[in-house]
Amino acid sequence: MTRLSIVIPVYNAEKTIESLCNTLINLYGKRFTFEIVLVNDNSQDSTHLICRRLHETHRGSISYIRLARNFGEHSAVMAGLNHATGDLCVIMDDDFQNPPEEVGRLVDEIEKGFDVVYTHYYAKRDSFFRNLGSRFNDKMANIILQKPANLYLSSFKIMNRFLVNEIIKYTGPDPYIDAIILRSTANIGRVEVRHEKRKHGNSGYTLGKLISLWGNMVVSYSLIPLRILGVIGLAMTIVGCYVGISTYISYLLPQLQDPSEYETLTAITTFFRGFQFLAVSVVGEYVGRIYLSLNSDPQFVVREKFSSQRKLQFACIHKEPDNNGHEKSSPGA
Repeated sequence: MTRLSIVIPVYNAEKTIESLCNTLINLYGKRFTFEIVLVNDNSQDSTHLICRRLHETHRGSISYIRLARNFGEHSAVMAGLNHATGDLCVIMDDDFQNPPEEVGRLVDEIEKGFDVVYTHYYAKRDSFFRNLGSRFNDKMANIILQKPANLYLSSFKIMNRFLVNEIIKYTGPDPYIDAIILRSTANIGRVEVRHEKRKHGNSGYTLGKLISLWGNMVVSYSLIPLRILGVIGLAMTIVGCYVGISTYISYLLPQLQDPSEYETLTAITTFFRGFQFLAVSVVGEYVGRIYLSLNSDPQFVVREKFSSQRKLQFACIHKEPDNNGHEKSSPGA
């Protein structure tokens, strides 16, 4: 029987998470060897108490991880993937926008041999602002991550154990799951599913969080900005050389009008500014590669972990229990 993990990053989901978990258990609890991994990203409502109750009620199928502060959706997903134990792993939202009934279609699609299957939607039922941000993110990913143009980077997806193991090898800060997937495999499938309106509350992605996500994509997973600066610097250096040579020739040939002080200053400043851009780009290339390799800020910090009693074959992280029987907190690796 297929071992299936469902990782759900949870944030202020007190009105939806219990119903979602019960629906998933009713739909798939008998079809698969099954676990749900709830990752509470420091919710400010009663989500923690509800997740604890769900774990106590369904000890055989629900694990609960509580993070020490808000690390963001992608870090919460990384925490879940580090603790998920299934052969297949679904990632989905906590608000019923990803219909639980569609999980079976993802499983059917990935069993055709894909490493990961992304969902795309008939119609996306988010706000105009969120849809606009998603389209902008999609276009940026085409350039920055060299994403296939026909692939939509949905948060609702399924991956196999091979890919999960590759993803959790990433130990840097501010993980961007889709970037890690795209640099790990080209064996990617797509399936069209429904997308529902949020049952309660509003999206946690504010303008500031979206900008932070885009910035993380650009800076942490690509050296393209540095290379653009290098191209600009090279172009300015060439223009400066051309203007400088033209100015020097004007001085040498008496039949030509002498260059003005403004033209002389422009030639000098254009050349040196261009050369500075080029030099900064080269140095930045090295610094950027060092940053990508060595930054050791934690992805997440686990305050508490309550594991399901069903022990599957693949255990990703071992932590020693404290005196109360709970596992000790530790930084994500």
